[in-house]
Amino acid sequence: MNILVWHVHGSWLTAFVQGPYTYLVPVTEDRGPDGLGRAVTWDWPATVQERTPKELWDSDIDLMVLQRPHELDLALRWTGRRPGVDVPAVYVEHNCPGESAERTQHPLAAQSRIPVVHVTHFNRLMWDNGTAPTEVVEHGVIDPGPLWTGAEQRAAVVVNEPVRRGRTTGTDLLPRFACSAPLDVFGMGTDGLAERLGLPPERCRSRDLPQAALHAAMARCRLYLHPVRWTSLGLSLLEAMFLGMPVVALDTTEVREAIPEGAGVVSNRLDVLDEAIRTFLADPEYARLTGDAARTAAQARYGERRFLDDWERLIKEVTR
Repeated sequence: MNILVWHVHGSWLTAFVQGPYTYLVPVTEDRGPDGLGRAVTWDWPATVQERTPKELWDSDIDLMVLQRPHELDLALRWTGRRPGVDVPAVYVEHNCPGESAERTQHPLAAQSRIPVVHVTHFNRLMWDNGTAPTEVVEHGVIDPGPLWTGAEQRAAVVVNEPVRRGRTTGTDLLPRFACSAPLDVFGMGTDGLAERLGLPPERCRSRDLPQAALHAAMARCRLYLHPVRWTSLGLSLLEAMFLGMPVVALDTTEVREAIPEGAGVVSNRLDVLDEAIRTFLADPEYARLTGDAARTAAQARYGERRFLDDWERLIKEVTR
């Protein structure tokens, strides 16, 4: 089976392309957002094959996996085939509604040919999906192994473009949490973050690392801090749990579902989160036991095999 899928979210796609199919990834001369081609920083199998728009026109395509509204038009222009009409299609919705949850209609809400596949049950609940059929396939993570050492008494935070995203990702909360633990903030666009937040450099280190070095660097931190107010369930949170890191997180979106009792501290009370951070810093054995529980929980719910099995079932239903 040949599956057309754009390279949009590298971490999600890395798990998706581990399945038993051939994945046609569009590539353009400038390798822009609509034609990134194969990943540079992730290890993808040879079954992921690049196709130019011209090559896609003549390619056999059994399923289209869409992830952005304008890909409906791109697919038609580049292949000559209508998603959901000429070729079976699904639409993967990675995000929760951007504005008001009770008044935000999904871009595909007015049709019924293309299923909308949400990555969390929270997201499916919050979007107004209209007449679109919906499914949920929860995240799958390729296990990086139990790398946690907690050697550095610091809290790891992973967020891309923290200044631009601001309150959405809890960037405004970082100065408060930096009083409880020095922070290592990993992600793109983190340079100069300490200065922007008015923090001494040693209390907020920016770490824009290549993907291959990210997990080992995160795992040296004593704990993982997830101050996110309103995004979909972050893959970085799940990856931290797979690493064996104890986690401290706001009780928002799908977080409570992902972190069971004993695997971390989840609360919307900032004083509770401050105390949890300080406790993990002071007690490495408690941090280790909590991280072990986090890893066990993540393996049980967000393993790669379960993710691929769920997608296999859905693909068969859509293409039969």
